[in-house]
Amino acid sequence: MSLADTGAPARVAGDSPPDVGRPRRSLTERLLAVRELSLLLALGALILVTTLRNDRFLSAQSIKDLLLGCAILVILAVGQTLVIVTRNVDLSVGSILGLVAFATGELFLAAPGTPWPVALLLGVGLGALCGVINGGLIAVAKVPALVITLGTLYAFRGVDYYWAAGRQINAADMPRSFLRLGNQTVLGVPVLFLVALVVVAAVGFYLRSYRSGRELYAIGSEPAAARLSGIPVGRRVFAVFVANGALAGLAGVLYAARFGTLDAAAGSGLELQVVAAAVVGGVAIFGGSGSAYGAALGAVLLTTIGSSLAVLRIDPFWQQAVVGALILAAIGLDRLLALRMAVRLRGRSLHGA
Repeated sequence: MSLADTGAPARVAGDSPPDVGRPRRSLTERLLAVRELSLLLALGALILVTTLRNDRFLSAQSIKDLLLGCAILVILAVGQTLVIVTRNVDLSVGSILGLVAFATGELFLAAPGTPWPVALLLGVGLGALCGVINGGLIAVAKVPALVITLGTLYAFRGVDYYWAAGRQINAADMPRSFLRLGNQTVLGVPVLFLVALVVVAAVGFYLRSYRSGRELYAIGSEPAAARLSGIPVGRRVFAVFVANGALAGLAGVLYAARFGTLDAAAGSGLELQVVAAAVVGGVAIFGGSGSAYGAALGAVLLTTIGSSLAVLRIDPFWQQAVVGALILAAIGLDRLLALRMAVRLRGRSLHGA
């Protein structure tokens, strides 16, 4: 039967297929877009309700404080996204932040004339070294990342306490140019938040546009299949732990600039907030899906919830309850979407057969 007999339009040599130039978005990308839009709507509704109760919530100073409050959490959540996407988790980020923050203060005590960019690079390097330890132990011991990073959480914190020996570093001990970095603004936007935006954009672009970034999703979806397809799973997982450590180091230096007063307890308990921000932001705790943008929105949402409840004079207990409910809802939604996608793929397979 010819094309004319079927009524289908004949294609002339050189014609392009109808879909060329109009790439379709995958189901995963559409789902991520929906999740991120939902977070934006939830954030907008929360801000609206709080502003109706207290119009000073959207004052210039309040917005600045909110952006400063979420900047460090955004950086940590984006780094954690790299790890969770590969079906792992890093519980040591709070301890890495504390260790790097105290090391930064010690650096300025020992060498007061050190330029802050040098301190920044050294802090990132120390964080990356901690990431190398995490990644190396996971690769060598073949033990789940949850167990390894739980151990290094206490190990890094122990080093911090031993180094500090009960001492406290005050803002007066650090250069003013460094401390200004923690509160300086550009067109009303805090520099710390601008740094966080650069991190989000860089990691988001990498995950979306680079082959090695897309391979992280394949590893998280099915590590065995990824290995069989030729993806260097061990090397990729090692790299994301190093990158996450480097971002935690960056956050540690910015923490020192933001708060000035440092001791060995800096960053304690922060790892749970980081994981919560990533999960609430749509990063599947089971690996294989999520985005840096969603994790950043999750961090902003959690920070805004804390600020809003304080303005609304609601018991702080409810902040933890709300965050817990959001985590459970996010995990439940992830499982529902995964089941629906599995059913859809099974239906396509049967239809094709």
